[in-house]
Amino acid sequence: MVQAQQISLTKYLWFPINREGWPFVGLFALGALLLGQIWAPLGWAGALLTCWCAWFFRDPDRVTPTRDGLVISPADGVVQMVGMVAPPPELEMGEEPRMRISVFMSVFSVHINRCPVDGTIVKCSYRPGQFLDASLDKASADNERMSVRMSRADGREIAFVQIAGLVARRIKCDLKDGQAVRAGQRFGLIRFGSRVDVYLPAGVSPLVSLGQSIIAGETVLADLDSTEGARQGEIR
Repeated sequence: MVQAQQISLTKYLWFPINREGWPFVGLFALGALLLGQIWAPLGWAGALLTCWCAWFFRDPDRVTPTRDGLVISPADGVVQMVGMVAPPPELEMGEEPRMRISVFMSVFSVHINRCPVDGTIVKCSYRPGQFLDASLDKASADNERMSVRMSRADGREIAFVQIAGLVARRIKCDLKDGQAVRAGQRFGLIRFGSRVDVYLPAGVSPLVSLGQSIIAGETVLADLDSTEGARQGEIR
């Protein structure tokens, strides 16, 4: 029991930092040193901000379910919206509404994004835009975004969209057209608070509920081979 507790404690005290975050951590640390030269309390405040910056860019490993047909969450956060919406027009997937699951990431969430299914990237499309609060529905249409269309081996297509938020000012996506990817594979991040939308194939119901906290690379959003209806949830 003691050993298990020590392993759990180590998991939270030590965590890998994504390489994209090191320049920011370095800048925060330098700022803390300079502030400390001016006034010691400012230096301590800077040190706390440096720790937060390192925590923001943490990049923990995840255990991804590998059964075929599962759609895995591409982002940590909270399920904020679930409903029928047409995919972004730049992906050329038609105007027919699809089930969309929106995951909101706060500044305290892990911001590393992961692929939702195994398949091939069909199209990546970047669109500049505003920086409205990512919790607003209109952020899907008005905010800066990176939209990705991908195809599974069975021909069914899924789309996911990285959306910049009120604080976010940088979307990073490493995917390229024609690239083969696996579910749970890291593909990018959004800096400092944002949202990721997932568009499911026609007829597929979500297996998550509004307000549910989910984990990128681990939480199952949907099962393409299931006939189960949309799940409901309540706070208890």
